[in-house]
Amino acid sequence: MEKTIIIVEDDPFTQTFYKYVFAKTSYKTIVLEDGDVLLETVANESISMIIMDINLKNTFVNGQRADGVMLSKMIKENEKSNKIPILLVTAYQNNLGTNNFLEESKAEDYINKPIVDYNELLKKVNKLVNADE
Repeated sequence: MEKTIIIVEDDPFTQTFYKYVFAKTSYKTIVLEDGDVLLETVANESISMIIMDINLKNTFVNGQRADGVMLSKMIKENEKSNKIPILLVTAYQNNLGTNNFLEESKAEDYINKPIVDYNELLKKVNKLVNADE
């Protein structure tokens, strides 16, 4: 069965990067930046995992701006989608004072930007996609 990964990214250059990296894998990828479409997709389709950028400038849910931490938390708090593993992508360190975005978002893991080690990214993806097997 083909495994589907949603990539939530609003930067066109980074979207192209992901398409290139995942073109050589067996995963089907869906690149989204619309929060409403994301929530509808995870509620109604079989998704194996989500790669979520934290710093989203052009992403909205119900007309309100939403970042990756908020979207991740919404997905994890919804009974239909809470089992989908999420990998956060961030330019920030995980623990900025009391703001621990990994804990707040309820995501399983994160990777720092810029992503320079494609193998590390794919290793994390494979681990999360196959965690329940």
